[in-house]
Amino acid sequence: MTSPGLWLRSLAFNGGWYLGSTVLAIVGMPLLLAPRRWVVAWARLWIAFVLWWLRVTVGLTHRVVGAENLPKGPVIIACKHQSSWETLAFTLLFDDIAVVLKRELLFIPVVGWAMARAGNIAVARGDGAAALRGMVKQAKAVIAGGRSIVIFPEGTRVAPGDQRPYQVGTAALYRQLGVPVVPMALNSGLFWGRRKWVKRPGTLTLEILPPIPPGLPRDAFMERLRGEIEGATARLVENPSQLSP
Repeated sequence: MTSPGLWLRSLAFNGGWYLGSTVLAIVGMPLLLAPRRWVVAWARLWIAFVLWWLRVTVGLTHRVVGAENLPKGPVIIACKHQSSWETLAFTLLFDDIAVVLKRELLFIPVVGWAMARAGNIAVARGDGAAALRGMVKQAKAVIAGGRSIVIFPEGTRVAPGDQRPYQVGTAALYRQLGVPVVPMALNSGLFWGRRKWVKRPGTLTLEILPPIPPGLPRDAFMERLRGEIEGATARLVENPSQLSP
């Protein structure tokens, strides 16, 4: 049962999020015509506001462990997806990344346009092999530009404790790009659930796991990736305070 205080704090966050985002979107619209780096800076400012407001109203913060496992240079970040939190925070936590996302998101006024201008990788669902080829082509350009890629292997948000099949896109990027894949686990869904109005206070954890070097056979790679992400995620969900900052 949700307490009245928690409900009111969530109301304050959601109201401030929508209002603040609207103001920043209107003020920043001219930046859509500016160089890409300006659009990225604008996005980071917006996300910084959202995470700050989340901390002030709800009392939800985060910690990152295992940062020493992130190699220098462009990599593929493959992360569990439980919440809207990571879709926001990753742009702030990692320098100039490109996120693999659904193409229909780009049609959202202002926000979607900014996603496109920021250089993310848009994939058309349902296009099969053509979509896969388009994703790989975009990803090669991103890596050639010295930027890292974020992909959510299950392709959608998954509630804590649940699993879905890992999609072929991650294996295709691993095979075609020849860069390390960095698995990541988190427990954001415990605090900010999918389509949940109420956000809960606490400290969510993002754990960066050791990178998987390029060159493994496809099946071996997918087995290792899934095992490491799901194992670490289960640990974080079962015992959110187990890791030290």
